[in-house]
Amino acid sequence: MSIKIRKLDSTAPDFQKSLHAVLAFEASEDEAIERSVAQILNDVKARGDAAVLEYTQRFDRLAAKSVGALELPMFELEAALESLEPKRRAALEAAAARVRGYHEKQKIECGSHSWQYTEADGTVLGQRVTPLDRAGIYVPGGKAAYPSSVLMNAIPARVAGVREIVMVVPTPDGVKNPLVLAAALLGGVDRVFTIGGAQAVGALAYGTETVPAVDKICGPGNAYVASAQASRVRHGRHRHDRRAVGNSRAVRRHHRPALGRHGPVLAS
Repeated sequence: MSIKIRKLDSTAPDFQKSLHAVLAFEASEDEAIERSVAQILNDVKARGDAAVLEYTQRFDRLAAKSVGALELPMFELEAALESLEPKRRAALEAAAARVRGYHEKQKIECGSHSWQYTEADGTVLGQRVTPLDRAGIYVPGGKAAYPSSVLMNAIPARVAGVREIVMVVPTPDGVKNPLVLAAALLGGVDRVFTIGGAQAVGALAYGTETVPAVDKICGPGNAYVASAQASRVRHGRHRHDRRAVGNSRAVRRHHRPALGRHGPVLAS
């Protein structure tokens, strides 16, 4: 399937007019996304599991009797790792080891330890470093697989001492990617739910009857996911790591195109 991307040439006489038209369209599109996301978040907050199930069926075409049925057992992650061809498994294990090694060194070199001292007048000064109790990881799904998103978010949390890591990943039509599941096992993820979109962010943010509320949500996603994460930050509910979303814009400047992020992320 080909994707048509409109190109703007900065040397063209009507460049500014064309650019403003594109930006105006995107601004209105962003507002529509934010309204839709706000409705989904409020619904998940109010109805919990029932709302998550409805949105999962609507957007991912995945029907389930309960959110518990959308949680993957640990043996399924183990089976995914075992199913990988040797070269892929070795590459994934090597990547996990390198990420872990880097962050273990970072923890030491950056002074990520508690310490204190007492001054002559009795004043106690210092630093206390306390890991979060529970972190949530959003992993893109859909057309592309991003096991790197799992490793780069789960392993630093595990090295930091986070007690529990909960991962959400959309599986449209129930199709699961073994690389992503294997990465979850190698990364030390504790629980995996096959849910995605703004409803997954809402479940992690507020908690439902089945999905536990987390202290921080990490990981990239599409515009709806990013909007949901940003909304929780604006309302003081959570911190999140970044607004990492895909876009399909291309601006041609001096005959050198600058493309946006990976196309498949748009569907995640």
